[in-house]
Amino acid sequence: MDMEQIRQVIDLMKANDLCEFEMEEEGFRIAVKRRNGTEPAVVVSPAASFPGGAPPASAAAPAAPAVAPAAADDGKTVEIKSPIVGTFYRSPAPDAPPFVGVGSHIDAETVVCIVEAMKVMNEIKAEVKGTIRKVLVENATAVQFGQPLFLVELD
Repeated sequence: MDMEQIRQVIDLMKANDLCEFEMEEEGFRIAVKRRNGTEPAVVVSPAASFPGGAPPASAAAPAAPAVAPAAADDGKTVEIKSPIVGTFYRSPAPDAPPFVGVGSHIDAETVVCIVEAMKVMNEIKAEVKGTIRKVLVENATAVQFGQPLFLVELD
């Protein structure tokens, strides 16, 4: 599948108001997910499917939104989940302080971490207002789609 075909899939998703598309063919897998009308995040594997071994930067959303937070048992806490498969980073650079930590007050637009996917750094926003109660993932570790990253107590 080339970039033009991926763009056509995205256009069809927008035109038909679809949120998810997934296809696997001959060892090639593509998953496209849209959240609340935002630009889609594209996950393609293997990377070797693209000339040069990596897709162009346009293949992933520059600021992928977090998966809609899931409510915890008590209704006052939610999990911020990873919207894509990749590597979780708590800070924008190795020598920089973390975006957020336990006790940090956040709002919907607060960037809480970065998930690197196919050499593209995707800023993950909180999409909720509250206080970080727990960081659930170690820095620089692999995360899966839908994996909880933070536990947030809602305001």
